[in-house]
Amino acid sequence: MADQNLLTVNVVTPDGSVFEKQTPMVVFKTTIGELGVLPNHIPFLASLAIDEIRVKKTGTEDQFDEIAVSGGFVEFSANLATVVANSAECKEDIDSERAAKARKRAEERLEKAKQTHDTDQMKRAEISLRRAINRLNVAKH
Repeated sequence: MADQNLLTVNVVTPDGSVFEKQTPMVVFKTTIGELGVLPNHIPFLASLAIDEIRVKKTGTEDQFDEIAVSGGFVEFSANLATVVANSAECKEDIDSERAAKARKRAEERLEKAKQTHDTDQMKRAEISLRRAINRLNVAKH
């Protein structure tokens, strides 16, 4: 029988499972705000923002595993939180140098799109920039 004081967090992408662990608490950033989840929470489905997922480490007061996600959604039911995202990286797997280069490229694309008044390119560049900044922020924690 599963421990009723823990829930399982599973993060998957098209490339496979990125993270799976049992935890006493997880915090998601949804498109409408932050959502903290404890075991036996009511079932829900929510869209995720480009941000981090914080998974509390078992047996600690304030230590968390951090996963950078590029949107997606989370479904919670029966003490299982399943995150489906286009991309996700655990903090220790993030290449900060590569993320910094992605941020620079996105900033350049955004500036070019502003100069040419290309709103579609501007929106794409803004999303790329948010993803790169998110990866850098998670890597720094």
